[in-house]
Amino acid sequence: MDEMMIVWLVVLILAIVVEVVSLGLTSIWFAGGALVAIVATLLHANVAVQIVLFVLTSLLLLYFTRPIAVKYFNKDRVKTNVESLIGRQAIVISEIDNLQGIGQVTVGGQEWSARSIDEKKQIPVGAVVEITAINGVKLIVKECLQTSQVQ
Repeated sequence: MDEMMIVWLVVLILAIVVEVVSLGLTSIWFAGGALVAIVATLLHANVAVQIVLFVLTSLLLLYFTRPIAVKYFNKDRVKTNVESLIGRQAIVISEIDNLQGIGQVTVGGQEWSARSIDEKKQIPVGAVVEITAINGVKLIVKECLQTSQVQ
């Protein structure tokens, strides 16, 4: 058996093993590239052509099929409780000041540390804010223009 055939088989097996272990669409694209390189080896292509085919196939598979695969792979993914806070409104219970590193909000009956999305903006107590992101255990918020109803 040709040396390069063994190399490509090892790459193929490793890519599949990593994919099975991680279940995260991390290396399946390289398994496809290795498969094309194996076919090129069987057709007696030189090593440079095999490598170029491996790289091109892997990148093309990654670029064109990953968005589709991720869409269907994560279809049944359920948001965690923390992720469900994004987009909700909260009430400031302790002034938010990023320069001083202070601020708290209450949302859903729970108190959270909070920081403003705008580094220079201070948000006063009683203001209604929208949660835009979560950084560690801190909510990143922006002040709402309308203070109609807190979710």
